Amino acid sequence: MTSTAKTPEDYINQLPEDRKAPITKLHNLIVRHMPKGLEAGMGYSMLAYYVPKSIYPAGYHCKPFPPLPFINVASQKNFIAIYHSGLYAKKELYDWFVTEYPKHCKYKLDMGKSCIRFKKMDDIPYDLIEELLGKMSVQEWITIYESVLKLKK
Repeated sequence: MTSTAKTPEDYINQLPEDRKAPITKLHNLIVRHMPKGLEAGMGYSMLAYYVPKSIYPAGYHCKPFPPLPFINVASQKNFIAIYHSGLYAKKELYDWFVTEYPKHCKYKLDMGKSCIRFKKMDDIPYDLIEELLGKMSVQEWITIYESVLKLKK
């Protein structure tokens, strides 16, 4: 679902009623516990938590004008999604999350390389997401990101 919202508050206000509470809870949790240095806003028509240009002026390699993305949250047609770039870039973090998930949810993990999909709004593992937020610093993310870029050149 594409949003034209310019702020996280606008995004949340435009959601269907059944999505407002879980997205608001996720947004507030991420803002409270995201790695120091990230900023919250909008990116790619989703809630975005990114490395600002003041910390990483190069921005995102695909489109240098936006800041370096780290986490996004979106209300999709059939689920709520969290996109965590660190899960995609660091295998140990991905493996940790996959191992921990069943300890926090009664439903099977529905996940891509960085996308965690929640079809059951009442079974979002907020405590696990909070723990995930503390697993990677902004500097570690930049270091991993740059190392991957160097491999592609």
